[in-house]
Amino acid sequence: MSGPVVAGVDGSERSLAAADWAAREALDRAVPLLLLHASPPLPPRISPVPGADAWENVGEQMIRQTATDLAGRHPGLEVTGEHVSAPADEALLTAARSAGLMVVGTRGWGGFDGLAVGSVALRVATAADCPVVTVPGRRAGEAADAEGAPGAEEAGGVEETGEVGVADEAGVEAGEVVAALDAHGRVAETADFAFRAALAREARLRVVHAWALPAAAPSAWMIGVLEEDRAMWEDQEGQAVSDALRPWRTRYPQVDVLPDVVLLNPAQALVRSSAGALLLVVGRRTAERVAERHLGPVAHAVLHHARCPVAVVPHPQPKKTPNSA
Repeated sequence: MSGPVVAGVDGSERSLAAADWAAREALDRAVPLLLLHASPPLPPRISPVPGADAWENVGEQMIRQTATDLAGRHPGLEVTGEHVSAPADEALLTAARSAGLMVVGTRGWGGFDGLAVGSVALRVATAADCPVVTVPGRRAGEAADAEGAPGAEEAGGVEETGEVGVADEAGVEAGEVVAALDAHGRVAETADFAFRAALAREARLRVVHAWALPAAAPSAWMIGVLEEDRAMWEDQEGQAVSDALRPWRTRYPQVDVLPDVVLLNPAQALVRSSAGALLLVVGRRTAERVAERHLGPVAHAVLHHARCPVAVVPHPQPKKTPNSA
């Protein structure tokens, strides 16, 4: 938490929205904001020295102007800018080693219409040493409009059923922080980030725990599942969530917490909950070697379909026991 907030900026609308979001976060954390612009050096045969210098000056001027604009809009913000002659993903991953938080737009100048997340944002969210927030192309604090937003059905492939326990967008309040929680896995890093975010924003924290029926049970939508059996399993999942949250509820008593236990595909439940949310927080297993880091299917789906900024929080992989496969 003590490191600076770093924002990747290339002058595109999404990167400027990310920089604005990062400025607010840096003020909340009382840490400096570093604006980072990176572009690979031009090959000498293609561009002579004057052309290469002009290319670099464009990036430096854009960074200076962005820093000036942010300082004017956010009094008290300590902001600096830096231009690096390197591929954008490599420069951002290097900066992430000493950052408290990395913020990037979901896309930069590259890509094409309909592309939800660009290669740089995806690479940084996958491999950064610190938490990464991806910000869609709108100013910080603005909720996505329902019209034109990616549909929840795209993320999970589970159809509407009307069953009890299925997430309903109508039940999600605007202005919440939403956190994905696997009550049976590691929750420390994700929960701490989410509680801190909710506390800073004075927002309610919705903790989404999506669960599935036991492997030996019939489908939830078959008549063979007795209602009392399903209720018992749901109560067990609710108790697991309550137990997992207890240390953070004690540590952050000011945060209003709403456990949301749903029988649904996790990605679909989270995408639905993201409508109108201030922030959606998901975890990601990390590894010592950058090449071995990857996004799980839920985090990958959420990055592509969520309707609000998404924070991807790395956490260590669970240690294998001698008897584990």
